[in-house]
Amino acid sequence: MLSVGIATTGLVTFAYFALAAHALGGDSVQYKRITLVWSIMFVTVSVIYRPIEQLLSRTIADRRARGSVERDDLRIALLIQAAFAALFLAIALAARDPLQNGLFDGSADLYWILVVGVIAYAASYFARGFLAGHQRFELYGALVFLEAVSRVLFALAVIVGIASGQSAVALGMAAAPLASLVVVPWFFRGRSADPSADPLALAEREGGLTLRHGAGFAVSVFGVMVAEQTLLNAAVLTVELTSDDATLAGVVFIVLLIARVPLQLFQAVQGSLLPHLAGLQATVGADEFRRTIQITALASGGFAVAGAIGLLAIGPIVVGELFDIDRHLAGGGLALVGLGMGCHLIGGTLNQAALARDRAGAAATAWLVSAAAFVAWMLSPVIEDGLLRAEVGYCGATALLCALLVAVYRRSTP
Repeated sequence: MLSVGIATTGLVTFAYFALAAHALGGDSVQYKRITLVWSIMFVTVSVIYRPIEQLLSRTIADRRARGSVERDDLRIALLIQAAFAALFLAIALAARDPLQNGLFDGSADLYWILVVGVIAYAASYFARGFLAGHQRFELYGALVFLEAVSRVLFALAVIVGIASGQSAVALGMAAAPLASLVVVPWFFRGRSADPSADPLALAEREGGLTLRHGAGFAVSVFGVMVAEQTLLNAAVLTVELTSDDATLAGVVFIVLLIARVPLQLFQAVQGSLLPHLAGLQATVGADEFRRTIQITALASGGFAVAGAIGLLAIGPIVVGELFDIDRHLAGGGLALVGLGMGCHLIGGTLNQAALARDRAGAAATAWLVSAAAFVAWMLSPVIEDGLLRAEVGYCGATALLCALLVAVYRRSTP
């Protein structure tokens, strides 16, 4: 159900940008500003708020397996989330001039929509972690779907004449995370009591979740999120900085979409995998824990191999026609991206295993080392062709990530 919700959300988000372009009458400048607000907001909330979603998901699932849900856990997670939001607000206020006058061409409306939207997503991601920890994935899926639908309504309002201008279209980005919270009360309607202690549950940790431990976990996951965004975006930025070809960065971005789309859908797997693994870790479920990891990793690897074969055979024709690319695309390079995507998916699976076993710091180190290696590779002149350098580098960096996380997994396996 969560997979369907997130997949449908992706389609509705695509519809939002299509409707936004229509609502703005083909004004490319205004449309560019809308996409800038979305890009900055999406990357920011993914990096600063996913750590708390993961922390809540893991902690609540662990406590429920032990039959001991602590209210202090929510309070500590809320404090950490508020600290991340406050830090963003301080940085955004300090950077108002370059954001408002540099990126948004003097539009105060777009600047404040960005600020309010990012702050509003703090509540949305907190709710996602809360629902995932209680394994209410139907409500989680409904939340992200309603968020996307709410955003679309603002673009539709401009099209039908209820509102007008880029600010009205962009306002949906700030209102959507707040509107999506209407699903949260459904959690408490007809809610069953928290489970009693599992007879196989391990001993309760002394003192439960502490602010220090929670902050350490959140900072580690923050490092993971930064590294993942680096793996997905560093190639575009480095090629833009180092290449004389003005169109090459756009081609690199399109080629790496091969990895972005499955990774977006994989968020559903990650969202349900962590609380499941945390519950198994809290009980004597080592065999089932390993089985879950093996099945997910094998499925990801099989999907990647099939995708790589398809990309090798018809990838250049399909990608070239779909995105109207004049540049020659090599099937071998696209296949490398497909294999890299598989390593990325397996790395995400092993990352959830590390988080469930409270090895967030070791997982973050693996991600950051891989991301740093990728940036260094992209800045090196080893391969002159920037596109091929990005394809080889992404595959190599994700393979390194996978190897490092396998080592973490084996060291943490009882």
